[in-house]
Amino acid sequence: MADKDKLKQVFLNLIKNAAEAMPDGGRLTVETKKEDGKISVSVSDTGMGISKEGLEKLFTPFFSTKGVKGTGLGLSICYGIIKNSNGDIKVESEEGKGTTFRVMLPVV
Repeated sequence: MADKDKLKQVFLNLIKNAAEAMPDGGRLTVETKKEDGKISVSVSDTGMGISKEGLEKLFTPFFSTKGVKGTGLGLSICYGIIKNSNGDIKVESEEGKGTTFRVMLPVV
């Protein structure tokens, strides 16, 4: 069982990050699926994307791609919440094309 308030925090953070990655506008997509005994929620944007180097450090505390605008704690906290809920979080990104975060949680 997952804490609904903590999951809300995760998804609000992912949506906020996606919106901030598209300062000139773009498309934000949230998709849900049930597959292999898990619920999958994907948050995708058509923003600036994340470098390969950034992807390697993305869930590390105090790492930020936002410069002085970010603390680097949001995704680290999200990662912890999802892992503590027996789930997984993955990210795919291509610079200049956008990013997708995929959260997978077990169905009880």
